[in-house]
Order: sequence, then C-alpha cells, then structure tokens
Amino acid sequence: MTRKEERELAFTLVFEKIFNEDQSVQEIVDAALEAELIEDNTFAVSLAQLTSEHTQEIDTLIAENSIGWRIERLPKVSLAILRLALCEIFYVESIPVKVSANEAVELAKKFGTQDDASFINGILGKIIREKDLK
Repeated sequence: MTRKEERELAFTLVFEKIFNEDQSVQEIVDAALEAELIEDNTFAVSLAQLTSEHTQEIDTLIAENSIGWRIERLPKVSLAILRLALCEIFYVESIPVKVSANEAVELAKKFGTQDDASFINGILGKIIREKDLK
C-alpha cells in the first residue's frame, strides 16, 4: 500500500469515527477487517488512533481558525481531513508539514468538493503561518 493509500485509509477511519464516537478506532478497524472492507495497515491505523487521541486539541485549533463555522456545522469530510492533517502536522514529525497540507487538499478533491479543498487549504495555511511551521 502506498503512503497515499495509507492516508486514504486513515481518513476513512477518522471519518467513520465521527459517526461512531462511542467506538474506539480499533473497534472500527476490527469490524471493517472482519467484513473484509479494508486491509490491515499499521501506519493508517496508528495515524487514525493518534488523531482520535488528540481530537479535542485539534478541534480547538480548527474552531479558532474557521471563522464563521462551528465544528458541528463543518462538512464531515472536511472535518475528518482537517483532523487528520493537523494530527500529522503537530504529532508526526517524520512527515513534512507541506506534505501533510498538500495531501489534505488532495483528499478533499477526491472525497469532497472544490470548495472543501479551498476551505481546507485556507485553514491549514492560516494555522501553518500563525504557528510558523515549515
């Protein structure tokens, strides 16, 4: 599985977690594996779990930077992509910030709309500039 495919799987898990808040990421993974809906992938699962562990801090960042949008009102695709990208940016040192931001925009183009991609690019760009990340 390529890194892009792994990231797509992680996005799928984070997206699913939005609708199943009472389940752990591992429970979601186990159900999907049992139904043969996904391949087991350590990177994707660990990234989804890390995102889940830091959702509160990540959502605070999103809320502070998405002027006029409450977290509850964001499209779920955009929310999942933002959570995943911000997790990579702040908690996965091995992935360059620019790669995480670019991949988030590409996920939005594939799974959302052009408006989602522009919104995500704007939010991530603002956070990256404000936090002086490179």
